[in-house]
Amino acid sequence: MKKKTALVAAVTVVLLSMSMSLFAHHGTSVFDTSKTLTMKGNVTEWDWSNPHCLLQFDVKNNEVGQVVHWIAETQNPGNMVYAGWAKASFKPGDEVTVTLLPAKNGRPFGRINQVVLPNGKTLDANKGTLTKNDSAGSSGGAKSDNYSKQ
Repeated sequence: MKKKTALVAAVTVVLLSMSMSLFAHHGTSVFDTSKTLTMKGNVTEWDWSNPHCLLQFDVKNNEVGQVVHWIAETQNPGNMVYAGWAKASFKPGDEVTVTLLPAKNGRPFGRINQVVLPNGKTLDANKGTLTKNDSAGSSGGAKSDNYSKQ
């Protein structure tokens, strides 16, 4: 009986510790939500994968001419499709204008609000957000019918 109790306690501790890191991962406390930065840069990599898409780009600091490598995240690909984003949205070398919420610690990392592509098209990262009203207002059709097309 003591072994069974110890096993249940150990499994509970492991599950709780895993769930706590999941909650921490999905928080926005790492970003300074009172500030937005807009910068032009050149795409170095576009990672279209779960749990978040990552856009990596280089920005030339005009003050000293130094290039700063930025990494910015969006939501998962499943949500971003509804906002008009795709695996082929960016390619290395594309000059983009990125607006993001910067990390509080000052490192070159942020949460994307929008990206303006070389052709002038704007991709809004917040349009991929599903809300309670979006799912409640479903007419029963395909999910893509419930979201505006771009």
